[in-house]
Amino acid sequence: MNGAAAISYDDVVAWITAFAASVRDQKDYLTALDSAIGDADHGINMDRGFQAVIAKLPGLPNRDIGAALKSVGMTLVSTVGGASGPLYGTFFLQLGAATAGHEAIGLDELVAGLDAGIAGIQRLGKADLGDKTMLDTLLPARDALREAAASGASLGDALARTVGAAEQGMLATTPLVARKGRASYLGERSAGHQDPGATSSYLLLKAAADAWSGAAAAS
Repeated sequence: MNGAAAISYDDVVAWITAFAASVRDQKDYLTALDSAIGDADHGINMDRGFQAVIAKLPGLPNRDIGAALKSVGMTLVSTVGGASGPLYGTFFLQLGAATAGHEAIGLDELVAGLDAGIAGIQRLGKADLGDKTMLDTLLPARDALREAAASGASLGDALARTVGAAEQGMLATTPLVARKGRASYLGERSAGHQDPGATSSYLLLKAAADAWSGAAAAS
């Protein structure tokens, strides 16, 4: 584990809890974004899924980060409608597989987990950078985190770089023409609208940075 940072099991639970709260707070905004280029249900579906996740977290039998993240993934697959359930579910399942057996992880393990989660999304959705999807947020964020870890950055600095790259990636989806998913049916009319999946992915990473501020301060 990268000695510069330690993200505990409790930190991971705090992240998921913070993201669930963020999704609830931004539910109407996410749904409004989706109404322009999708099925107008992204915020509603994500909120339903993460409220189900929060209900299950206290009953998990151990302090295995990977097991907790797999539980998140399985819950999302079973409760979230549309494309979001399989995509977010796959992300968390793969992130959980990469961190299985750990009660704490460092930046190196976090990079490996994001790699695995993103690869799962790419296998499922057949999308890449520039297709106006959640990957336009996640790929730049992963690259920024990898570079920060390689440079020996502190957890706080690494998270700040990651969130900055995620925000830029999210905003960059606005002028793009969607090439995947329901939005692709609109063709050129999908340009001019920020992608809802890229937006919820930004909120996911922002929630991590906020929830892990204590661990960052200690690193």
